[in-house]
Amino acid sequence: MNSVTLKKIVFVFLILCGFAYFNVCDKASAVDRDAELYKQIELFSDAVTIIRSDYVENPEPKKLVYGALSGMLSSLDGYSQFLNPDEFKEMQIETKGEFGGLGIEIAMRDNTLTVIAPMDGTPAHKAGIKAGDKIIKIDGEMTQNITLTGAVKKLRGKPKTKVVLSILRKGEKELLDITIVRNVIKLKSIKTAKMLDGELGYIKLIEFQEKTPDDLEKALLVLREKGMKGLILDVRNNPGGLLDTAYEVSNKFLPEGKVIVSLDGRVPKQNKTYKSRGKTNFADLPMVVLINKGSASASEIVAGAMQDNKRAAIVGTPSFGKGSVQTVVPLGDGSAVRLTTAAYHTPSGRVISNKGIIPDIEIEPDEEPDGAESDTPVKDNQLQAAIDVLQQEVAAKTKG
Repeated sequence: MNSVTLKKIVFVFLILCGFAYFNVCDKASAVDRDAELYKQIELFSDAVTIIRSDYVENPEPKKLVYGALSGMLSSLDGYSQFLNPDEFKEMQIETKGEFGGLGIEIAMRDNTLTVIAPMDGTPAHKAGIKAGDKIIKIDGEMTQNITLTGAVKKLRGKPKTKVVLSILRKGEKELLDITIVRNVIKLKSIKTAKMLDGELGYIKLIEFQEKTPDDLEKALLVLREKGMKGLILDVRNNPGGLLDTAYEVSNKFLPEGKVIVSLDGRVPKQNKTYKSRGKTNFADLPMVVLINKGSASASEIVAGAMQDNKRAAIVGTPSFGKGSVQTVVPLGDGSAVRLTTAAYHTPSGRVISNKGIIPDIEIEPDEEPDGAESDTPVKDNQLQAAIDVLQQEVAAKTKG
């Protein structure tokens, strides 16, 4: 690595580290920040110089930069990460509903790799992975110092290959070794849309994708044609997805001018309040939303909007508590930075991070649902509770 290359690397990190540093030092004076920043950049320059002169091999400049970017982003929080070009492409494919792997959403919580939720019908779900599981080992290797990007690399792989996860689960005294066979994950945003008890509609929403609003609209229209008088929207074990999609889903059930979610970021342009447009045929449809500890992100936006606007009763168990927004910024070489840019608040101003949505009617499941839970809804006590509540609302509206 020549001196010109070294200077380029240091210059890049002067900009990037400056951005990250200013993010946490708003109250310091500009002079103090600049002085401290240059001091930290000097440390980085010294480290690169040592690697350049003493490391056993001559590493590629891109490898050094990518490694440093990965470490820097993962040090910010459990959701920010650096995506190399291949990972960025995979993420773009994933938002469209198809990707390879196990079918779990993960994050860092308390410095431990944690399952947000297994996606319904995927290999992870069928193998018994549960929301809140702590992944202690992947194929026998400890995850203690792993980054989110590193974990994703290990979990994804060719279809029909196996991976063993060593899980720490609440209530269990020993680690659980669970073998999962990877597969191509093809997710439809709606797993189930059907009628229950003759007049109640039931929609199982498993992820917030680009096509979710259109898919939901079609399902609602079909159920209305079948005589739907009330709706149960089930977002249990739904790890979330796109913010705009959560807004569009919420918008389908609210009259005009209702706050759906507010974003609060450090940069003024990141602050935004989303309000309903009111162009919907379902604003007065009696409704219940089902959540659990695997409901996160976009699911919490929808549940919070329905709850605070007194639009729907929330039934189940407290949600995961992922109350932050990540913005993906493409970089010049096809890689990208996935950065937490704002926290979101429910219409009443509640913060969701690490707290979650607390149901209006809190009810633990009789037993943890398995891979067939949505195929046997009559055995689901949480769903039965939602049915009971909705039937009362439908009856009250009919009398009114």
